[in-house]
Amino acid sequence: MRSTLVRLASASAPLPLSVSQASVQIIPPIPLYRRLLRAHRHLPLEMRFMGDSYIKSEFRLTRTTDNPLHIIGFLSQWKLYLDDLESSIVQSDGTRRVQPWKGKKLDSEAFEKLSKEQVGQLYELMHATKEVWKSPEQLEQEAQVAGEATTENQKTGSGR
Repeated sequence: MRSTLVRLASASAPLPLSVSQASVQIIPPIPLYRRLLRAHRHLPLEMRFMGDSYIKSEFRLTRTTDNPLHIIGFLSQWKLYLDDLESSIVQSDGTRRVQPWKGKKLDSEAFEKLSKEQVGQLYELMHATKEVWKSPEQLEQEAQVAGEATTENQKTGSGR
């Protein structure tokens, strides 16, 4: 009887057929959260700061979610992001070499599934990232324009 139970138990939980299927498996929220923050350590400082704050706010906002479909979707999408991020960290001979991570384009099919609120959030995120990733020349030029406007206001007295 024992051998029958062992065979039944081993047959009931088949192993994933491929590596891609194994990587889609969902990780519990806290270990996923920690792995995401660890993976962000290899990003440039500006990207790390923005990514860490985004991850923290998203995980806080979904802490009280009860809908299992939302939870599974949330965790699976963050797992896919983690897989993409970790694939940019190449390990060879025990050392880590970080390739620049550029992300990927949003599929038109995925974009069509977004709600109006999500599209608005994506638009705000796009503008926030443009502000973070200005070149030093652009920032210097904006500072000069702002400085000229300030001196012009002081001369005319309209800045009060």
